[in-house]
Amino acid sequence: MMDTLNYLLTGFGVALTPANLMIAAMGGFIGTMVGMLPGLGPINGVAILMPLAFALHLPPETALILLAAVYMGCEYGGRISSILLNVPGDAGAIMTALDGFPMAKKGMAGVALSISAWSSFVGSLIATIGIVLFAPLLARWALAFGPAEYFALMCFAFACITGLMGDAPMKAVLAAVIGLSLSTIGLDSNSGVYRFTGDNLHLSDGIQFIVVVIGVFSISEILLMLELHHSSDGILKVTGRTLFSFKELMYTRWTVLRSAAMGFVVGVLPGAGATIASAMAYSTEKRLAGSSGTFGEGDIRGVAAPEAANNASAAGSFVPMLTLGVPGSGTTAVMVGALSLYNITPGPALFSQNPTLVWGLIASLFVANLMLLVINIPMVGVFTRVLRLPNWVLVPGILAVSAVGVYSVHATTFDLMLMSAFGVVGFLLRKQGVPMAPLILGFVLGDMMEQNLRRALSITNGELGILIESPISKGLWLGAVAMVVLPPLMRMLTQRRSVNG
Repeated sequence: MMDTLNYLLTGFGVALTPANLMIAAMGGFIGTMVGMLPGLGPINGVAILMPLAFALHLPPETALILLAAVYMGCEYGGRISSILLNVPGDAGAIMTALDGFPMAKKGMAGVALSISAWSSFVGSLIATIGIVLFAPLLARWALAFGPAEYFALMCFAFACITGLMGDAPMKAVLAAVIGLSLSTIGLDSNSGVYRFTGDNLHLSDGIQFIVVVIGVFSISEILLMLELHHSSDGILKVTGRTLFSFKELMYTRWTVLRSAAMGFVVGVLPGAGATIASAMAYSTEKRLAGSSGTFGEGDIRGVAAPEAANNASAAGSFVPMLTLGVPGSGTTAVMVGALSLYNITPGPALFSQNPTLVWGLIASLFVANLMLLVINIPMVGVFTRVLRLPNWVLVPGILAVSAVGVYSVHATTFDLMLMSAFGVVGFLLRKQGVPMAPLILGFVLGDMMEQNLRRALSITNGELGILIESPISKGLWLGAVAMVVLPPLMRMLTQRRSVNG
């Protein structure tokens, strides 16, 4: 333990140099700005900055500090457009929109933004402490997850999703199935066969995530605005309060701590990511709240839970990268590429061969996280001014940002037309009360789910027993069954008691 503390102090010596502090602050600010733009997200933010870091001949520890700060900043920034415009900045911010946007419509946009910044801070802080204390142990645990365990984890995540609609889980299941179906379009990576493309060249590599998320969230939201608001007044109310109260802080404290712990554990698993972490945290808190919750209508816990989880997951993804050399997320995969530019190979030997780099990065996570809190809380008032814009400015603005984000992927008008089609379908589904979050989660997780199922079955030549063979798989399957079966049973028992009472 003393050795760990000494290494961490050495790391702070690296992270707290004036040059690295300035780099961390700059990276955090750039990351926040990139994160709030729909469709860019942390992978693009880090990928854009990586060549710059190498071109400026930054030392490897400074380059890694810059990229890590951009990563954390993007996770912070993704919530801004989710809460203000109901347009998630990235997949991890989808769940934040479910209660963040209703809070904004109630005039509590500032409270939602500030509590999300605080939850993000606590989530990242707990996860970074977890890296310091448990990184080698958690890395060995993550190795126990094979294809069968990952498939069971995906099924558990989908079982959690059914709880997102409360008394109408079948609508959530329908949305998830639509998302899963969309994920099968494109080239089958196993057989090399084009599936469900209709011989359209533009669909050969599948439908891009940004096209779906912008369509069903942004474009459908614009259509709802046009349907419901015909005046030139601002769409949403804005109140003077831009900071959460002490009562709200205490009300969400256990939600934040539980979600941070859950997000960190999920983040340690290579490939699981913030999407699963935020969905599981949100659905867990919704179930724990029971009838006392107002999830989906502007419950502050519905903002705190996914924000704590996805930021904890982002920090947790550094564990497999640093200890095993296995990227824990798409963003850390880009960072592994950055290390390769410096001829540095992450893995078990990195802690002993280059401790200055590793512990400087870990210490910088503490520093960057604090900087992001200091940057974001005062900026809440600036962000909420977006809501004061009249419809005739805000609607075209959202549409322009959305179109640019989609067009930048392949530079084709086909993607713009596909985005519009998804917008109309999303609008019609939302009119029928079908939630969009399960659809997006189904689309994001579908490919990973299919690939892990195929890998697991290829190991045993098609024997299904491998899916329930390990203790981890059994535990996840039992959890999935419990998530599906217990809520209806609890509702039935509650109804019987009320009738008998």
